[in-house]
Amino acid sequence: MRKCILLSAIALLLTAVMAGAAEYKDVTFTFKNAGPVVFSHEFHLKKYNNKCKICHDAIFSLKSKKRFTMAEMEKTKSCGACHSGIKAFSVANEKDCSRCHSGKPRDITYSVKGIGTSVFSHATHIAKTGGACKGCHNGIVITGKERAVTMAEMEKGRTCGSCHNGKRAFAVTANCERCHKGLKPKEITFNLKGVTPATFSHTFHTQAYSCKDCHTKTFPYKTVVGKATMDDMVKGKSCGICHNGKDAFASSGDCDKCHKGMKPGKITFKTSAGEATFSHEFHLQNYKCADCHTKIFPFRSGASKATMSDMESGKSCGACHNKGKDAFPVQDDCGKCHKM
Repeated sequence: MRKCILLSAIALLLTAVMAGAAEYKDVTFTFKNAGPVVFSHEFHLKKYNNKCKICHDAIFSLKSKKRFTMAEMEKTKSCGACHSGIKAFSVANEKDCSRCHSGKPRDITYSVKGIGTSVFSHATHIAKTGGACKGCHNGIVITGKERAVTMAEMEKGRTCGSCHNGKRAFAVTANCERCHKGLKPKEITFNLKGVTPATFSHTFHTQAYSCKDCHTKTFPYKTVVGKATMDDMVKGKSCGICHNGKDAFASSGDCDKCHKGMKPGKITFKTSAGEATFSHEFHLQNYKCADCHTKIFPFRSGASKATMSDMESGKSCGACHNKGKDAFPVQDDCGKCHKM
């Protein structure tokens, strides 16, 4: 009987010891791009005379597994409740970062769709800043919950752009290959209704221009964000900023330069006097696209309508069919255009 009681007591003691060991073991926090941080229960319990309630549940909930950022700790959340520089060293003091974060920070690789990878080197930047971690990890530039940002956002000072602004460090707008090693932007093909596709060649254009000449003041880095019509280009938007007849051939000139193998079809107008057909093939024997587009007609069929009276006044087809000077007048043989 005594043996049974003694064995039961030992078992209870062992259970208590094991439970204590499980409860008071070190807690390891792992990070994707840095070494782990180890919280020692043993060290802290000695410091505070085994008073668990100082932290549980006043600071840390045993039920919640919420992760806190350094920015939140600096506002006295989590470890920052004690590590504020009063009770213990401050989490905001970058000289003490290594007291919790041991080892060397790893390089961070960003995979960017369409242009490969970009690698951020902690070693290079730490050497450059003299170990000033808080230059970036200050709750403003890098918060710990930072979502991916675009190049356009960087140009406005977000994340990398807070330093890479052309003053503190090389600008994000002018030196793509310094971060995106081996960058070879692809050709962009625009599939358009009614005409052959137009292809923009990065290889050709970067022989004469740098990335910053177009990005992002003319084009965002993402294709295709906004669409521009040929009319827009003629007015100096999109490709028309350079293709203006001065810096490069005009967007209203030889369509075949961009739209390879283009053969505009016939346009049929339904009127009360029967169908009227306009043949691009016939007119292109004597005229160029620029003769009509866009000073007389927009590039989209049906965008502007004109009556016979308008044409007799020199509008629409009447700009050339003008009483026999350039072509037969619109008032003459109606059957030439209208299937009556």
